[in-house]
Amino acid sequence: MQVWPGTPYPLGATYDGAGTNFAVFSESADRIELCLIGADGSETAVELRETDAFVRHAYLPGIQPGQRYGFRVHGPYNPGLGQRHNSAKLLLDPYAKAMSGHIDWDESVYGYHFGAPERRNDLDSAPHTMHSVVINPYFDWGTDRPPRTDYHRTVIYEAHVKGLTRLHPGIPEEIRGTYAGLAHPAVIEHLAKLGVTAIELMPVHQFVRDHRLRDLGLANYWGYNTVGFFAPHSSYSSTGDRGQQVQEFKSMVKALHAAGIEVILDVVYNHTAEGNHLGPTLSLRGLDNVSYYRLAQDQRFYEDTTGTGNSLLMRSPHVLQLIMDSLRYWVTEMHVDGFRFDLAATLARQFHEVDRLSSFFDLVQQDPVVSQAKLIAEPWDLGEGGYQVGNFPPLWTEWNGKYRDTVRDLWRGETAALAEFGSRLTGSADLYQDDGRRPIASINFVTCHDGFTLRDLVSYNEKHNQANGEDNRDGESFNRSWNCGVEGPAVDPAVDPAVDPAVDPAVDPAVEELRARQQRNFIATLMLSQGVPMLSHGDELGRTQLGNNNAYCQDNELTWVHWPEGDGPRARLLEFTQGMIWLRRDHPVFRRRRFFHGRPVSGRPRPGAPGSTAPGPAAKGSTAPGPTAPGPGAPASGGFDDLTDIAWFTPAGEEMTKRNWGTSYAKSLTVFLNGYAISEPDRRGGRIVDDSFLLMFNAHFEPLEFTVPAEHGQEWQVVVDTTQPRLPAPGTGARVKAGDSLWLTDRSLMVLQRPA
Repeated sequence: MQVWPGTPYPLGATYDGAGTNFAVFSESADRIELCLIGADGSETAVELRETDAFVRHAYLPGIQPGQRYGFRVHGPYNPGLGQRHNSAKLLLDPYAKAMSGHIDWDESVYGYHFGAPERRNDLDSAPHTMHSVVINPYFDWGTDRPPRTDYHRTVIYEAHVKGLTRLHPGIPEEIRGTYAGLAHPAVIEHLAKLGVTAIELMPVHQFVRDHRLRDLGLANYWGYNTVGFFAPHSSYSSTGDRGQQVQEFKSMVKALHAAGIEVILDVVYNHTAEGNHLGPTLSLRGLDNVSYYRLAQDQRFYEDTTGTGNSLLMRSPHVLQLIMDSLRYWVTEMHVDGFRFDLAATLARQFHEVDRLSSFFDLVQQDPVVSQAKLIAEPWDLGEGGYQVGNFPPLWTEWNGKYRDTVRDLWRGETAALAEFGSRLTGSADLYQDDGRRPIASINFVTCHDGFTLRDLVSYNEKHNQANGEDNRDGESFNRSWNCGVEGPAVDPAVDPAVDPAVDPAVDPAVEELRARQQRNFIATLMLSQGVPMLSHGDELGRTQLGNNNAYCQDNELTWVHWPEGDGPRARLLEFTQGMIWLRRDHPVFRRRRFFHGRPVSGRPRPGAPGSTAPGPAAKGSTAPGPTAPGPGAPASGGFDDLTDIAWFTPAGEEMTKRNWGTSYAKSLTVFLNGYAISEPDRRGGRIVDDSFLLMFNAHFEPLEFTVPAEHGQEWQVVVDTTQPRLPAPGTGARVKAGDSLWLTDRSLMVLQRPA
């Protein structure tokens, strides 16, 4: 076999049409062997003799895509100093673009003997671990272009590749649960009709099934256990794991882009699947443990702010390079449009504290590729000071956990939630305005993969995680949920978890109707809020996990989306969700790019207006604890030029005061959104004019009488009423006039529209 010197960059295995360049970093290794795996499992070892800046490299002519390989690293083994080299372990390439096979959790994949962690284990792991694969990088992208949907027009749909497609009746059986299944016209049609503009995929970086879960007969379903930051997860491929998964993933992205749907990846750069000091030796640990992981003062152990056993060393230039190279690869080669960073606070821990000036943020800010992608932080981790909602740099958007909590509190009837709700409804200016960010910095959500589904949020007071094998100790115990009077389903969920009470009398119709209304309340609130809405897959279909709020290990029908047939309650919820998303997309007043400022479009504050629409004392920069007073009335022409961009009213139609906002038991209000007073211009600098709306929220446990404010429009039409399973057809909603009274059912929401 010919071995040429090769080059130290790019790292990993790079096929150029004639052969493959291999390059791998290790500062502490004495020598490294590249091991080529034959069809029969045999190895051909090639020592990487060339070294540049601790990168060992070689070029092998004739090595083709599909070739499996790994590394054996020779060097010191001294856990007390953090050194864990062991040439008996075949290591995965951190830069591998594809990975093949599975880990069977034989004792040989560990660096120690079971029952004797102090004894070094020299058993060969090659037959029991995964292999890296050389891929063909060439792909016909044709005319593929990123949709580049503006944030204010974005509607995100969080989904699981397998869970979304495994039970879809319109997808051929052989591609269900795969990238090809996600690219199938039946799924794309669902997403397009729903109105989402971006699909946020739960982890698709190569991950592994945990040893503990294997022993329990469970699986790592969610995928937050990464072992390869460049490789698409092979189990989601319908065509093979010798590089075919890369081609299939690219085809999926191309199909979604053709439908105008962006692809955002949920990425896990905070830890790896190697776990703590008792974890396996799969890749980074055996390559250079000290350079890649945060070690404790006693270097046998690991610092852990992720709850998974280890955390990557974010002050190491090699870790930062690994992450940035990975991000650029997924944008440039795989054409993805953005990233949601799991436990992103850990990425800001150069030392101990979370630091928004950390090197990672600097690198992202100045990178010409990564900085242009959508960057979404899960702004917390499990370490000290890890809850950082509102504290990420201006380039970033954030999962707004405060929005989730506040909206849940309002609709479950929690006291003293009204002022906080006003802040969240209007884009959370208290969190994002002071650092120059806009409402789009807030990724609003009510549910996500972690926690109850929307159906379960209104069906369970307590978690029911017994199936996870931890005696119901796992998962969040405080869910801000309300079961509407009955814990769980009233019938056998195996028959139908969202059974129609009109068909099955065993279901309490009042409970089911209330649960359906509460789901509509949450969906409507989400779509009417300023910021970027995110919907969790299957919530539009009433998906249930039977009260399991931590279904990370349930790869079965409990977590997979069940697709409805006919015109049952789940189909009607889908139709309602579609209507709310399209209402939002049709009206820029619900997706403003700037915060409300309490002025009419002319910029002149109304007489007596305090100059701020901040809904509560928590809002930054507000000059009054309550919103602005309404103006003296719309002009005779019927326009709204002289009215403030937003106004707040009690159910009686009177201006909200400090006392109203501070009343702990208050759970109801009316919000006026002025379509004539949108401050931001369109792309060509022109004025944006929209219809105006009244949003009436009654989260009280009894029906309340609402009065239409007298001076903000004479005639209105009902376009949303969450007591009804469907939105009224355009132009058919009930018409009301200023001063009219409307009775809103307990726990319901109504939207009135006035044409521009």
